This record gives sequence, structure tokens and C-alpha cells, in this order.
Amino acid sequence: MRARGELPGTPATRVAIATLPPLDRGKQVMEALADYVERAALKSGDRLPTERELMAALSVGRSTIREAMGRFEALGVTETRKGSGTYLLKPISAGTIHLPLSLDTAELRDGLLHTLEVRRGIEAEASMVAARRRTVDDLRTIEEKLIEMERVHLATGTSGPEDLAFHLAVYDATHNPLFRQLLGQMREAFERFWDHPFDRQDFARRSFPYHRELFDAIVARNAELARGKTLKILEIVEEDIEEMSK
Repeated sequence: MRARGELPGTPATRVAIATLPPLDRGKQVMEALADYVERAALKSGDRLPTERELMAALSVGRSTIREAMGRFEALGVTETRKGSGTYLLKPISAGTIHLPLSLDTAELRDGLLHTLEVRRGIEAEASMVAARRRTVDDLRTIEEKLIEMERVHLATGTSGPEDLAFHLAVYDATHNPLFRQLLGQMREAFERFWDHPFDRQDFARRSFPYHRELFDAIVARNAELARGKTLKILEIVEEDIEEMSK
């Protein structure tokens, strides 16, 4: 009598069939929801179905829905607003590649420096690609963000959110969505402390003039110059982290 899971054959050649892994219901929900977002042509800012609606449509429990939505939120795909619902932050599809990033920022200085090490190569490359591929519309958007950044900086001495908006516009000018996704996630470590990093309002203030120079390099399609200006900005950020954390 054959043991359960064994194929027929001689004792020497019998091989048990590997048991199937349990279904990852959370992953299945993510795939179904990504497919729904694509077919419904939802855009950033659109509201997603409620937990109850998803439970009914997908025939799964509340905990499975919350597990899937928690994964999407960790990836920066969705945002839950208390008393309002869950909203899409970025369009996704069934073919979207999800690349979650994990960084322990318990030690602020080390976490930021580790992020910078990785950002340096990717962000420099993004600036070069943006300089080569930017369109007239891209330049218009980047310049709008730059002007707003300059206005706020000159008025208040700091411009964290406006600085981010400028760089996101540069990433978008690459026409490669992975630049924005990867760099956007890595910049979150800085976002959390941007208002008063290390209790200093002048954090990275010396990098301010180089943003206009980076824009000019992108306008001129000078990829090497754009790379150099980006590296200069990040060099100043690194110097300020080192100095302020002493």
C-alpha cells in the first residue's frame, strides 16, 4: 500500500509529492484589488471600496482585507484617513512590481546616512536621465515647483515639502516610474524629521542655490552637469547630518 502523496514505482524510486503551500489570501486580495484599480481606471486620490464591500466581493474575512490593505499602505500605495476611508496614492495594476523597503531609523543619524549612501547613486542617475528625456511639459512642472520652493525658502528660511515636490518633478521627468517610487520611499526617512531636523531649521540650507543650477542643467540637457549638481546637494545634506549629530 502506497503512502499518501507517493507516486507509483519501486521502493527505490518512489518520491512523495510535495504538499501545496497554503494560499496567501492577503496576496490574492492585493492582486484582485490591483486588477480592480486598473480596470476601473482609478487615479491618485480616488477612494477605494470599503472593508465591508471588499469582504463581500472577495468572500474573505475582515482580517484578510486589513492584512492586504496594510501591505499596500506600507508600500505607499494607499492611505487610510480616519472617518473617511482608504484612498489611492498611486495608480497600480495587476502587473505592478512592488518593492517594499525596510530601514530601522531608531538611530536617526545612521538611518539617514545609510539612506544617503543608496540615494546618491540612484538620484544622480535620475538627474542624468531627466536631463536626457525631459519634455517641455516636464520643464514647466519642474520650474513651477522650483519657483515655489524658492519663494517659501526666501520667506521662511526653509522649504522641506517644496524641496521634495521639486525633486519628485525631476524624478517624473525620467519617465521611469521606478525612480519616483524608490527615491520617494527612501526620502520618507528625511520627511519625518524635515521640519526641525536635529532641532535645526537651517538643515541643508547651503544646498538651496544648487537646485536652480540643477534645473538649468536639465534645461540644457547636460546630463553630467545635472549629475554633479545632484551630488553637490547630497554632499551638503550629508555634511549637515554629520555636523548636527555631533
